[in-house]
Parts: sequence; C-alpha cells; structure tokens
Amino acid sequence: MKLTILGCSGSIPGPDSPASGYLLESGDTRIVLDLGNGTLGTLQRFVDPFELDAVLFSHLHPDHCADFGALTVLRRYHPAPPYDPKLRRLPVYGPEETHHRLAALYEPSSEALADADLSDVYEFRPPPSEPVRIGDFEVRALPMAHVCQSWGLRVAAQGRVLAYTGDTGPCGDLTELAAEADVLLSEASWPDFPDAPDGLHLSGRQAAEAATEAGVSRLLLTHLQPWSDRRAVLDEARTHFAGPSELVETGRVYEL
Repeated sequence: MKLTILGCSGSIPGPDSPASGYLLESGDTRIVLDLGNGTLGTLQRFVDPFELDAVLFSHLHPDHCADFGALTVLRRYHPAPPYDPKLRRLPVYGPEETHHRLAALYEPSSEALADADLSDVYEFRPPPSEPVRIGDFEVRALPMAHVCQSWGLRVAAQGRVLAYTGDTGPCGDLTELAAEADVLLSEASWPDFPDAPDGLHLSGRQAAEAATEAGVSRLLLTHLQPWSDRRAVLDEARTHFAGPSELVETGRVYEL
C-alpha cells in the first residue's frame, strides 16, 4: 500500500500546503481520502484523476471537501477524457447530505440549486459502517467526535492497515479505528492546552495517547493549523508514543 500526501494543512490551506487530502494506492486501485482546498492540483502530479476508483470523505468541512467542485468540472468538461465519465460514474462515500452539499458547492447560483444533481458522473454512497471492498482495498468507517457528522476511515490492503482519523476529538471509537494499525494518520491540530474544546480536534499529546492505547506501529501527524507550533506538536507526540512518529508534508510518499 502506498500513501501520498496531497495536502496536510488544518482548517485552511497553509503557505506550504493545501488542506487535507490523501491518495492511497494498492495494485491497480487508487482511492482518495478527503479532497480539501488545493489538493486536486497535487493529485495531478501523481495520478490522472480519471484513474481514481473512489473518493471517501471523512466530513464536509471545506478543508476536507472543497476541491470536489474542481473535480466535477474536470469530469464534466474535460475535452478528451480517457472514457465517458457518465458511463463510469465515480463512487463517492460521504456523510448524510453529501450529494446535496457538494452539488451546492458546485452550482453557480441559488436558482440552479433546485435542479442540482451530480449523479450523472458520481455514484453517492453512505460511509461504509461495515467493511466494503474497493478494488484491492477493504474500507470501514467509524463515527468520530467532531462538531459535525464525521468519520474515521480504516483501510486495509496487502496485509497492511492504515487508520485515518479525519477530524475528531478524543473518543472511544478512535481506539477501535486504530486498533493494531500499521499506520495511524492522525490529525493533531495544535499543541495540548488545558481548556481545549471538547469534540473538536486532537493535540499532539492526544494523538500519541490514542496511538499508544490502540497498539499502533507508526504515527503520522497531519492537519496542523498553519499558526500551530509544529515543533511542540511533534515533541508531544514523541514524548507520549514510543514508536516512530513524524509530521507529514505535502508531496511525501510513504510505502506502508
């Protein structure tokens, strides 16, 4: 399994990175976990977006889904696509209202929303609460603790497991999501502080504690807000997690 970081900035794009987006490849299967602001540009450096087998959204905040509008333009208006996108609709997994919300993102005016429909080029599906097969991958979604409906994604292929938190605060399902995973790709939006809001984000310490409790082999930290102290977040993680941990960077490729 191969992981490519399309973007890793939290809440907004940063000066050196788009927002959240991650490409996973195994054999001939390619899926994307989230597609935040600017990630479609990075994606095109590594694969043709028409080669994707599925897009999975953890939740519908713009820093995780904004470039879906750009992907729709590509699929509808590319002058010479490799196949007819209307005959090979792309599976899109996401929370409730994903179809409506992303159609609203794409449409140019409120008047157009009444007839907004993206099902000509996409096949919308709910988060897979039970494991589903997408080519080489087996994917399962678990609910996380955030200010909106949000899901963590557990992805297995070739005997390896990657767990991706999406956005979450500490919660019981986080341990199940990450249990014995080879890699936990965890948000760590900020350094730990005593009055951090509940059910919003993880600190570096909290991400590390979750990795330790779940028996994770490796911790990759993402979604750091551009104003956060990166060194402090990483130091917390390395203090509270005995295994290897690092901050991801846009364009970095990991062989899992």
